[in-house]
Amino acid sequence: MNRSPSWHRRQRTIFLLASGLSTAGSFAGLTAKGWILMSGTDSAMLLALHFAALSLPTLLVSGPAGVRTDRIGCEKVLIQAQWALLGAGLLGALSIPLLADNAQVAVLLASTLLMGIASAYELTARNKYCALLVDDPRTLAPYLTSFSVVFNVGKLVGPPLGGWLVALTGPATALSLDALTYLLPIASVIWLLKPNRSLEQLSSNMRAATLKSAWQECGPVLRHVLKFTGLICVVGFFHPGLAPLIAANTLGPSPQDLGLFTSVLAAGSITGGIVLQRNSHKFSSRPGLTLGCFALITAVAQLGMASSTWIPIVLLMVWLIGAGTAGLLSSANLITQVGSKQVIRGRMAGLSQIAFLGGGGLSGLIAAQLTITFGLQATFAIAGGIGLIFSVGEIWRRGGMPMNEVKSA
Repeated sequence: MNRSPSWHRRQRTIFLLASGLSTAGSFAGLTAKGWILMSGTDSAMLLALHFAALSLPTLLVSGPAGVRTDRIGCEKVLIQAQWALLGAGLLGALSIPLLADNAQVAVLLASTLLMGIASAYELTARNKYCALLVDDPRTLAPYLTSFSVVFNVGKLVGPPLGGWLVALTGPATALSLDALTYLLPIASVIWLLKPNRSLEQLSSNMRAATLKSAWQECGPVLRHVLKFTGLICVVGFFHPGLAPLIAANTLGPSPQDLGLFTSVLAAGSITGGIVLQRNSHKFSSRPGLTLGCFALITAVAQLGMASSTWIPIVLLMVWLIGAGTAGLLSSANLITQVGSKQVIRGRMAGLSQIAFLGGGGLSGLIAAQLTITFGLQATFAIAGGIGLIFSVGEIWRRGGMPMNEVKSA
């Protein structure tokens, strides 16, 4: 059945809005959890473990998530993952009134771990699902990058909401909102969206539906994109995990200070996402230059954090870190999706998550240990210096490398 372009636009808008509102609730909950852990323990390593619980599961489950998406279909996996996210969110909310001290900390970490596992499946399936909502293959790239903008708007709204809710009503309210907002994408996918399922290509051969086969089929350009993204994320993508500690050291210890820090970070992420969204085709055609420039912005901002404690400069550097990291992660996801065949896009999304979320989880643990040993400013200096070397090297060696393997959606 032929459907009008306006119908397709409405479908895409519904999915974007539902995902954005859910993201805002998620970041409200994560901010509340981070503040609880920070105020109760004052431990940098515990904060790093909290972020690692959210991101490191990608190292183990993004591969199976991509394989499952390519074998049984992205819509089924998407719905299953969203129900799992709802359950994990409710577990964290219930731990506040029912538990205390170490038991509460353990359950909060378990809740975040389960959310990390479910998120790996949800993000992998969502990437492939987006291709079923577009009427023209040329609209896939800007639509994928639109998710970065909406995601980061959720990051902007969620943290101050979480901080205010913690201050006014307690953390249980923030965590409850986190859980309940997952109902929005569940309802939209089950009842409101009508994707073009005939576009989806499934891998019927179990032996062919593996990460190894996707890695071999995607080509040398995309393999390098994944390698560089993983490396640069290990070096410098620790800000989400240590956000409460960074905010407390640079702005102040209150929930509102944490909300301000994460909001400025999100404002930078929105900027990076908008720049990428408006130049999606041009940026995806030069992977080395795009990734290298976004990594360079992040590295310079980290060096700025290491050299200044004046709050206006700190906030400017935080904004640049948000723009650089969001641009890096979103462009890696964009390039690996539009540059691969439809049949392997689920597994390519899984490989991308392994690169940037798995790398980020390791980065948080490394940065936490460096902070304990040398201090926060020294950690920024080390990460920024190494990131500067890698990003300049990427631009120098591969800035002109073309993306000549782009496949039609």
